[in-house]
Amino acid sequence: MSRFSDKVVIVTGGGSGIGAATAKRFAEEGAHVIITGRRRTNLEAVAAAAPAGSITIEAADSSDFQQLQDVVARTVEAHGHLDVLVNNAGIVSRGTIADLDLDDWQKVLDIDLSGTFYGMKAALPHLIASGGSIVNVTSVSGVRGDWSMAGYNAAKGGATNLTLAAAMDHAKDGVRINAVAPSFTLTEMTDDIKDDEETLAAMANRIPLGRGAHPEEIAAAIAFLASDDASFITGAVLPVDGGVTASNGQPNPA
Repeated sequence: MSRFSDKVVIVTGGGSGIGAATAKRFAEEGAHVIITGRRRTNLEAVAAAAPAGSITIEAADSSDFQQLQDVVARTVEAHGHLDVLVNNAGIVSRGTIADLDLDDWQKVLDIDLSGTFYGMKAALPHLIASGGSIVNVTSVSGVRGDWSMAGYNAAKGGATNLTLAAAMDHAKDGVRINAVAPSFTLTEMTDDIKDDEETLAAMANRIPLGRGAHPEEIAAAIAFLASDDASFITGAVLPVDGGVTASNGQPNPA
């Protein structure tokens, strides 16, 4: 399958987890992929595991608009166009409003919310020119609340509603803008949970499909939304959550 032959794709936070799986998926479907991140060694490992020459790395911090703008400019200069942006870079911040450190609050907003805005702002002129698309990686935490994750919920909620507003504003420009909203996913970000059998069992019990997602499953949904198969879809926030958001929160009596 080569849905993205000759397409140029930028994936932020492409050095691990969902970002790495997404970059690999696009590369396998014929795209030239540019991955950004702050850890160059991680980016190099992802590029080395992909088809030869299919992935280019760019060390960049998504909380810095100028760095993202420079990545977009270099990409367009090298390839002549940009077709897809995947805003995936993100961090988790844990804590209630009462105990959340102000620096942690600001950091999660800078990366998870402002980084999404910065990526879209930098890429949109070129995506308008190509009739391209954007897929933002938000979270079920952007449409439902969590215990002790006030900052993350605020950032992902903002990124979710930003996706909807942007989709409305730029439909007239021929740019489709959607989001995927994963639930618990087995990535490096959740390593602390993966080693805690009690917590892992509790997480799995909350998911109707009975397990966490694999990054490749999120990547498949991202690739679908970015592809021509989704040509009449914009402003969608697609839960890729094993059924989590299907629940009203009551315990399973079975």
